[in-house]
Amino acid sequence: MHATANWRPLALGFRPFFLLGGLAAFVLILLWLGTWHRAFSAAAYYGRVEWHAHEMLFGYTVAVVAGFLLTAVRNWTGRQTPHGWALGFLALLWLAGRLLPWIPGVPGGLTAAVDLAFLPALAISLLPALRGVENRANYLLPVILLGMALANGLMHLQALGVAGTARLGMQWMMDLVLLLLLLIAGRVMPFFIRVAVQGADPRTRPWVERGTFVFALVLMAAHLGGLHPEITAVLFLVLAFLQAVRLAGWYHPGVWRIPILWILVTGYAWLTLSLLLRALADAGLVALSPAEHAFTAGAIGVSTLGMMARVTLGHTGRPMVPPRPMTWAFVLVNLAALVRVAGPLLYPSGYVFWILVAGIFWLTAFVIFLYHYTPMLLQARVDGRPG
Repeated sequence: MHATANWRPLALGFRPFFLLGGLAAFVLILLWLGTWHRAFSAAAYYGRVEWHAHEMLFGYTVAVVAGFLLTAVRNWTGRQTPHGWALGFLALLWLAGRLLPWIPGVPGGLTAAVDLAFLPALAISLLPALRGVENRANYLLPVILLGMALANGLMHLQALGVAGTARLGMQWMMDLVLLLLLLIAGRVMPFFIRVAVQGADPRTRPWVERGTFVFALVLMAAHLGGLHPEITAVLFLVLAFLQAVRLAGWYHPGVWRIPILWILVTGYAWLTLSLLLRALADAGLVALSPAEHAFTAGAIGVSTLGMMARVTLGHTGRPMVPPRPMTWAFVLVNLAALVRVAGPLLYPSGYVFWILVAGIFWLTAFVIFLYHYTPMLLQARVDGRPG
């Protein structure tokens, strides 16, 4: 009876979705490594490369986004977000989208419909908590989620053989995740650093904040409009400069004494570097894949692991100090991104080797996360409060 009473997997959004996200991070990369060594075949519905891109963006990344927003919106507005059976339904809907492509005989239209339903359902589920709030920036969240659903639709159009739009869908999704990371980082990073680092006084420059979102939106429009890569290279370069200035304003050397903080700082550094590399790639100076993986494995991978670790501690009533082995997980996820990006740039002929090494680092990082955080995600808060 006591064990059952302490079981809280559906009490708040971060619980099921961070657990599913951690499992997805492990299983999806394990399967991806297997496809390189013919141990597995990717789900035929998408095609091998498209499956990897789709599942890391619309599977793993979206799971973490869902867990974060379902938790943060309740925190920001003081209003309840889905929990209990409603939250369980959302989690099962996400899971169905991951599993259906692997089941023989399932019509492609059904696979697409189920997977496409999740993001609109998530957006709609947040509306009651967002209605009438003073901070109008919160209204951008459902809009971004619906934009992600449209990007997902572009990938499914190609999977269904309707149109060759998977590449545009991937790019649009990365643009929207970039916008979301820019929004969330601007909201939480200065606060996190100010309260955790003695003597820190993070600076926010209005011209950098305005320029960040103007250029991020212009970049999205440029991709949708199919503008020449030389134009997007300039936009990426300006955005990289703005993020370097933004990060420099927040930075304090004291962050390196706090693992739960430096993991987020390194995640934002990866975001900045990814914008610079993408500018170089669009200018034809470096390959596109390492530039994109600086964003996906680096900015997304590092930032999401850090946020899952932090949010889980805070919302289970624990001190903001992760289990000591998590420091190794933070190091390993950064090493995974570094190997995945730098290896192919410096020694392209070792491409498959670099993928294997980066994958092993990534898998080890998430094994550490799952081992230490699964009990926290499933059990009641240690302080007895609801959530």
